[in-house]
Amino acid sequence: MTDTNIRFIQGNEVCVEAALYAGLDFFAGYPITPSSEIAELMSARLPAIGGKFIQMEDEISSLCAIIGASLTGHKVMTATSGPGFSLMQEALGFAVMAEIPCVIVDVQRGGPSTGLPTHGSQGDIYQARWGTHGDHAIIALTASSHQDIFRMTIEGFNLAETYRTPVILLFDEMSGHMREKVELPKPGEVQVVQRLRTSLPEGVDYHPYLPREDGRLPMSDFGGKHRYNVTGLYHDMWGFPTSDPKVIHGLIHHLVDKIENSVHQITHYKEYFLEDATCVLVSYGSTSRSALHIVKNRRNRGEKLGLLELQTLWPFPVQLVREKCAHAESIVVVEMNMGQMVQEVKKAVDRPERVFLANRVDGEFITPTDIKNMLRLIQGRGV
Repeated sequence: MTDTNIRFIQGNEVCVEAALYAGLDFFAGYPITPSSEIAELMSARLPAIGGKFIQMEDEISSLCAIIGASLTGHKVMTATSGPGFSLMQEALGFAVMAEIPCVIVDVQRGGPSTGLPTHGSQGDIYQARWGTHGDHAIIALTASSHQDIFRMTIEGFNLAETYRTPVILLFDEMSGHMREKVELPKPGEVQVVQRLRTSLPEGVDYHPYLPREDGRLPMSDFGGKHRYNVTGLYHDMWGFPTSDPKVIHGLIHHLVDKIENSVHQITHYKEYFLEDATCVLVSYGSTSRSALHIVKNRRNRGEKLGLLELQTLWPFPVQLVREKCAHAESIVVVEMNMGQMVQEVKKAVDRPERVFLANRVDGEFITPTDIKNMLRLIQGRGV
């Protein structure tokens, strides 16, 4: 690794570098704090390498634009924050139903509504999972460090192409605007998954929604060799709308199962000192930094604390959380919302009454002192 590959940049800049590394060649977006640096940098970087950047009139049109570009064979991304992510939900449902690979970056801020545009939050966890209507599965990733932002952004593109699905990158204002060192790998050092294209020649009947034995669906660039239908309605293997109950049953199970049944392959996490931990902190995103600080500090004092840092938020890794927390006397979920991920942890573990919340919702970053005060309250209850 040469010095030219070491940078001191914002998390939003890291996301741009990683997306380009993954092969991004089309970006559409609408500026919104605190993600605007992503669009700003893309407007200069993409045209310089032959890619396309377009500023759309709003966020739903931005997602619609990248959906169209993805269908024509491009790797695509958009970036937004909470209010814009809300506007995208209808198009997100279309991308799920039509199985269109795309990456959506949500740099979270305080809400609801315009909320706290320049302050951080982790309030979009449930919106990422359930924002679009109907039964569906989704992939959402996050990261606590710039090096992991780089890795998880590439992983987002890899998963989008592998499972033919939209992937959400849930970062937050702190990670987006903080600066720290990141080492940018050379081309080829990090695996990049390319789109699986059909090998069927022109003129042969192509089934755009017929999975192979390995579950992957080969794609044909729209407007290329094959003519096929794309719709947000329930559809058959040719892409034509259907009301056949058997076909509908099979399709909805396919959309959910291709992701939920692959939770072990999709799950990314880090663990610290869990071997003997009697108190396990569970966290994600930038809050994991404060959680790790307090864990290391208390370990030095002889207290048996550990940390499970989740990098895959959806599909929620139920089995992983259950196993890692199995022997804990108490579990403390550290997050910056009213308690969204804590509910999932309670569902996963055998003793939900042992799960507690350490949080802040005032726009200020949760500190090790905040977590320490919560631990004192738990110990005061005799837990």
